[in-house]
Amino acid sequence: MRAALARLRDWAAHASPEELAAVDPAVSRLVPGNALDNRPPMRRDYPQDFQADAAYRATLPDLQNGPESLIRGARKALQHVGISNFRLPIRYHTRDNGDLTLETSVTGTVSLDADRKGINMSRIMRSFYAHSERAFSFEVISTALDDYQRDLDSFDARIMMRFSFPVRRPSLRSGLSGFQYYDIALELSEHAGQRRKIMHLDYVYSSTCPCSLELSEHARAERGQLATPHSQRSVARISVAMKDDACRMWFEDLIDICRAAVPTETQVMVKREDEQAFAELNAANPIFVEDAVRLFAEGLAADDRIGDFRVVASHQESLHSHDAVSVVVEGDTFAQQSLDPQLFASLIHHG
Repeated sequence: MRAALARLRDWAAHASPEELAAVDPAVSRLVPGNALDNRPPMRRDYPQDFQADAAYRATLPDLQNGPESLIRGARKALQHVGISNFRLPIRYHTRDNGDLTLETSVTGTVSLDADRKGINMSRIMRSFYAHSERAFSFEVISTALDDYQRDLDSFDARIMMRFSFPVRRPSLRSGLSGFQYYDIALELSEHAGQRRKIMHLDYVYSSTCPCSLELSEHARAERGQLATPHSQRSVARISVAMKDDACRMWFEDLIDICRAAVPTETQVMVKREDEQAFAELNAANPIFVEDAVRLFAEGLAADDRIGDFRVVASHQESLHSHDAVSVVVEGDTFAQQSLDPQLFASLIHHG
């Protein structure tokens, strides 16, 4: 044991700081100058008045920016490294109601070269907070992206901002109104020098099965048998990439495209006359999941501000114990052979 300790201390006397930093703390205590019995007694009270000046901060260890020798695992470049779901209030311009301040969940990531140990995560937040007082648009997000791309010395960078966007909707017949909330995400990414502006929207609607509707009417006509077609709450996740030279697309614009394509949006305020109207609206617009994604695609393709897009739809069946799903993609931005295993499960909107 004594021989091993002597050999360790002999090695430590000639080791580089990087090599010493990589030693397990339990072993480093045995190295002269690091031994616990050489340390002064530790204070146990919190130093309220201590100030970390520039000279003190310069002495703080920074393992994330350590040398390449400290990298653990494969020497691989990372496509994404950063932070997810840091939240803050953000002010947005709207088409119809001026500015709105909404709680926003932000994800910020950068790429990392294979020979770099890591990044300072807090720099992403600091860069973003520098712009948080401004009313956000893709232009402001682009400036924030420039900042932390520069601060973190990264080629590729991404920002995604998720929030729930309120729009007041009138009832179908009673004259009441209430707020419909739309899950929206703004995404700005730069990869290989190409910057993409993407908007995601979850649109929730009712889908009445055309087959079930016809079978119900057959039972009424042929046998005088009362029957009701099945319908269910359904969700479409719309993702659109903006063309570089396109004029602004408001959140409300994308919502309007969805409502025009599939008008059976779920309702907010409902009295008896509204419930009857909704039944009539569904009967006038029976829809399979295949129909839904094609109708959304038709509306998106007709807007000259939109380039590539993807529509993912889930009809959460009341007839079956499983869901009916469909995906349609236009262009290369969203094209992929593999899907997230939880993609369709994430389309369920909980009450």
